[in-house]
Amino acid sequence: MRLIGRSYMAFALTPEAPVADWLADLDVRLARAPEFFADRAVVLDLTSVRLSRAGIEHLVAGLLERKVRVMGLEGVDPSKLGPSLPPLLHGGRAAAAAEIVKKTGPAEKPAPSSPRPTSLLLNEPVRSGQSIVFPEGDISVLGSVASGAEIVAGGSIHIYGTLRGRAMAGSLGNNPDARIFCQKIEAELLAIGGYYRTADEIDDTLRGGAMQAWLDGTELKITALQ
Repeated sequence: MRLIGRSYMAFALTPEAPVADWLADLDVRLARAPEFFADRAVVLDLTSVRLSRAGIEHLVAGLLERKVRVMGLEGVDPSKLGPSLPPLLHGGRAAAAAEIVKKTGPAEKPAPSSPRPTSLLLNEPVRSGQSIVFPEGDISVLGSVASGAEIVAGGSIHIYGTLRGRAMAGSLGNNPDARIFCQKIEAELLAIGGYYRTADEIDDTLRGGAMQAWLDGTELKITALQ
C-alpha cells in the first residue's frame, strides 16, 4: 500500500480588523475581478484577528457567499474550531507523504536526487482555460497567453508574446524582486507578491506595447519597455 502526498497552490487570505471593513474592501476587489477566486482553494489566516467560533463561522459563510471556498484555517486556537469549520493547517502547507511497503530484500540505496529546476520554459502558447503553476522559480513563455489562461510563478514571468490572461509572479510572497515582462500587454490581471491590478486599473496608454511590472513596497508598478 502506498500513500502519496500531493500539494496544490492555494491563495491565503488574511482578514484584518474590523472584519466588516475588510469584507467591504474584498467586495470592491471582487467587483473588479469577479472570477479571481473561481475554482481556487483558499486558506484563511486568522493571525491578525481575534474571533469567537461564531465569528469564524460567520466569516467563512460570508466568504462562501462570495464564492470564496476556504479549504483550511491558520492562526487560530484549535478550541475555537468545530465540525462545521474547515480544518486547521500549519505552516501554509498541507502536503504530507508516507509510503508503506512490504520489504522482501535488502533495502535499496536511494537514487541521487537531481537538482531542482529554477525555471520553466514553455515552447507553446498557453490556451484559454490552462493554468500553469510553477512555485519553484521563473516561467518563460515563447508565445502568447490567451484570455482565460493564467501563469503562476514563484519567481518572475517572461512572456514573449501577448499577455491576455492573468500573470501572478512571486506567488509565495517571499520574492519581492519578482517581475513580469511581456511583449504586448492586454492582461486581465497582473499580480506580484499578492498585490495586483485588474484590467481596468492598467493605464490604457500601456496597452498593446511591451511592458514590465514590479513591486515597489506594496504598490505594483507598470511601465513600458522601450
